[in-house]
Amino acid sequence: MIDSPQREDLRSSSDSDEELPVFDFLQPRPSTDVASQKAPKKPEVNNFNGKAAAFSSSVLGKGGSADVMMISSDSDDDVAYVPLAQRLKLRQDSAVLTERNQKGSSESEHLLTLHKERRSTPEEADDLPLRHLSASETGDVSPTRTKATKRSAEEIRASREEALRRRQARERQQQDREALKQEQERQKAERRALVEAAKALRPEECIRHMVVAVDPALLQLEGGGTLLASVQALGCSCAIEKQPLPRSVTWARQAPSAQNDAARAPEPHVVMQMTVEDFVTLIHNYIQEERHSGPACSPTLTSWVREQQRRHPDKRLSLAVVELESYFRARKSQSQKRLRAAVAGEEAGGGKEKKKRRNGHAEKLPEVSRVEVEEAVVHLQLHTGVSVRFLSTWKEFSDHITMTTKAVAEAPFKRAREQTGFSFYLESDWAGGQRVDKAGKGLLQAWKRQIQQFNRVSSDVAAAILAAYPSPQLLKKAYSQCRTENEKLSLLSDLLIRRGEGVTSTTRRVGPELSKRLFLLMHSRDPEQNLDASL
Repeated sequence: MIDSPQREDLRSSSDSDEELPVFDFLQPRPSTDVASQKAPKKPEVNNFNGKAAAFSSSVLGKGGSADVMMISSDSDDDVAYVPLAQRLKLRQDSAVLTERNQKGSSESEHLLTLHKERRSTPEEADDLPLRHLSASETGDVSPTRTKATKRSAEEIRASREEALRRRQARERQQQDREALKQEQERQKAERRALVEAAKALRPEECIRHMVVAVDPALLQLEGGGTLLASVQALGCSCAIEKQPLPRSVTWARQAPSAQNDAARAPEPHVVMQMTVEDFVTLIHNYIQEERHSGPACSPTLTSWVREQQRRHPDKRLSLAVVELESYFRARKSQSQKRLRAAVAGEEAGGGKEKKKRRNGHAEKLPEVSRVEVEEAVVHLQLHTGVSVRFLSTWKEFSDHITMTTKAVAEAPFKRAREQTGFSFYLESDWAGGQRVDKAGKGLLQAWKRQIQQFNRVSSDVAAAILAAYPSPQLLKKAYSQCRTENEKLSLLSDLLIRRGEGVTSTTRRVGPELSKRLFLLMHSRDPEQNLDASL
């Protein structure tokens, strides 16, 4: 049976508790109630191992003593019985603790706590604040913090990839800038090379870039030293090199910026010096072949030159023969002496031996005449295009090489000057045109040049027309004031042209022909009309 005074005490102790059945064997201790009323109200939380210890500590009342006795039995389920009002109060306390912990914790931890509260059972809900406090006190890392760390690593990886892309983009831009800079430098170098090449072709500069190659066999002859001195005095470079043709001189053009021989551009011109013996022998063979009309047993001058052209197709050969006049003088003196000896009947042995010693070199050469030499040279020029230059002394040969060097050096400049695009030659004053400034200075000369474009119109004729009509507009206005067509055609025919000054000066009229052509120039609408044709 339940004692009624005891029930009234339980109702008065807690108004929020609902009425629960109380059994007789639960005897409350008065000392415990008195101690609970006198003790200060201070919550105490103890961490014990085990689930029963946690529930027993949560059931402790104010002051550390329990208001409800624990039910112990011999069964395995040692679970404390907690009234509903006490559980509700503990829920409120846990909510307050959760709000306090949210202020110091991150937002992710708060979301995880709420998630755990929703998923926890009613029995685990009482233990939630204790576990939360224990985790915060022990400093354990929550799964939310681990998740945040994972996101940070992904962000770091993404930022590294972005930085790598930016670095690659900067490297590509740097490479593009370097490539553009190199291209600009290359174009600048090409333009500089073109300017230097054009400058090197000028007459005052081209001779310095020429290289004269002389065969060593040519320097061993009598005029070799004179030739070498003349070439060096010219201002060009001189090279002693073995040439494909013996006793020949070749030329090469060196680039302005070149420092080695590999940059030389060879010229096709070749001048070959032929000895008198070789030249006379080749001409004699040609004369024999022409006279007898038989097969050529020995090479002639023409056949020998063709063979050289076949071996060197990229060369333009020209021949130079030195002291050929000495051969003709020697032959003439010999013939005269023979004639005198035949007339006088001199046959002294000593005289013959002395004459043979003196003219022994001329006696060995075949005899050819001047006419036969000219015939062979003309035949050579017609069939091969090779010219022959006859020189009296070695000094003339050196001058010939010097003049040829200048001609070869200035040839590109002269060819470029001739390529003007016009079928006629323009004087230097006309080629540049007439400059007119903003103030109108130069218009009078431009109008004068326009009149002088007509055939057979001199400066005096243009000056006479210019004195009467200083501008095309004034001439056009004068044409408009004429009444008939014939009056317009003969408007300029009576203008006087004065030549000379003083007593010797003469005058004449412009004439109807020029007046008509100028009228057609000012009024014709047909661009193909011939101004010299009659109306």
